[in-house]
Amino acid sequence: MLDPAFLASKFNAACAFEAYLAKATPDQLATWTRAAKACTLTTPQRTLLASFTRRVNVLVTSGLWCGDCAHQVPMLHQIAQAANGVIDLRLLDRDEHEDLARKVSICGGLRVPTVIFMNEDHEFVGIAGDKSLSRLRAKAAKSLGASCPLPGADLPADEAAATLGDWVNEHERVHLLVRLSPKLRQRHGD
Repeated sequence: MLDPAFLASKFNAACAFEAYLAKATPDQLATWTRAAKACTLTTPQRTLLASFTRRVNVLVTSGLWCGDCAHQVPMLHQIAQAANGVIDLRLLDRDEHEDLARKVSICGGLRVPTVIFMNEDHEFVGIAGDKSLSRLRAKAAKSLGASCPLPGADLPADEAAATLGDWVNEHERVHLLVRLSPKLRQRHGD
């Protein structure tokens, strides 16, 4: 497992979404901005996220050059914004924090984005990445079939909406884990 002190040090070294994007090249920023505008939360998703009450720290290893990051990290930002300060989203460049990337490798690779969920004490709750289930299904349909998408191509709207839904569901799962934690319930008197 990942040590809370190590996770806290990485979380404290990480950037908020806007500060992370400030490091992007103009082309990278254009890609991220276009992807951010392509998908928005539904009213039921916003209502659900606004109901969250327990703090969740979310640390993402990412790369500004990464297409999956450009599509999915803005979704994570929308989710954090809709949770009214309960979700604290921070981002690290994978290559600058390879020690963390190696500890959270997926299928033996240094994948991005990799999303690490922690409670308020920076204790490990879960990990997800580098693609949600909907993204994996869509990629399998394209890559294992007769067609292959062009690098940097926009996501189809239905795929983007399904991917956003996957991330909302994962945040809900993590929130419920920390909300139902006996230790945290005792601490918060609920």
